[in-house]
Amino acid sequence: MLAFGLALLICLTPWGSPPLALALGLALALTIGNPFPAQSKQYTSKLLQWSVVGLGFGMNAHAALRAGQEGLLFTVASIFGTLTLGYFVGRWLGIAPKTSHLIASGTAICGGSAIAAVGPVVKASDEEMSVALGTVFVLNAVALFLFPVIGEALSMTQNQFGLWAAIAIHDTSSVVGAASHYGDQALQVATTVKLARALWIIPVALGTAVLFRTPGAKVKLPYFILGFIGAMLLTTYVPALQPLGPWMVKLAKIGLTVTLFLIGAGLSTKVLKAVGPKPFMQGVLLWLTISAASLWVILHTVA
Repeated sequence: MLAFGLALLICLTPWGSPPLALALGLALALTIGNPFPAQSKQYTSKLLQWSVVGLGFGMNAHAALRAGQEGLLFTVASIFGTLTLGYFVGRWLGIAPKTSHLIASGTAICGGSAIAAVGPVVKASDEEMSVALGTVFVLNAVALFLFPVIGEALSMTQNQFGLWAAIAIHDTSSVVGAASHYGDQALQVATTVKLARALWIIPVALGTAVLFRTPGAKVKLPYFILGFIGAMLLTTYVPALQPLGPWMVKLAKIGLTVTLFLIGAGLSTKVLKAVGPKPFMQGVLLWLTISAASLWVILHTVA
């Protein structure tokens, strides 16, 4: 408990950063363990959602619209391309259809959120959900550390990196964490494009219900995205609220840092053991494909 508290305190200081927070959480989980696993899981999702809404107060609606329009074609092509490739890779590796579809959905849209939405639609078991979530989580952690390094090595612009992170990194938390580490403009582009991408949970979940012939399937809507849009519109069109923006963004970034710490602390050897070699191979192949393809296209078409 003392180690958990000290690590959390570091995340709240000016020296705390998304990569450091995730690293501290992982170190805690894989050594002495998380003393509050249930509470960490309970608050992680809500804290992430409130942090995303807070980031909306630092964005201009017109700039966000331009970023969303620029990323629309990339979003549509990458989602359908990843889902299609995931189907064939899953069959090639002999992975159970539900597990394969969960991993493909998490890679295509927004990681754990997509898996959480699609899982009930296909009536996935706890084991199938654990395998998919574990696979996506491990790759998320790698991306958070690796992407900024690659971006700087290739001298990517803020716009290029933000778009690439939104397309090729699974979870919103890691997308925002990597982009905020790269720069403020990258953060704005990445957050806008990723949240627009998250809305595709709805059609993909509905399509999944048809594909798996699930009667009466219910789709969980990402309502927090409406909060992000509302905050962005208020900041843009209500001048009296604009001085509040920087403070809200600062709180949101602290919330995001704590979120990544809790996500890292939520990893356990049990989760790692649940991920078999074939599902993990599928996740890696899909992730490498979407990362490399989107990187090549962005470097050659986006300024």
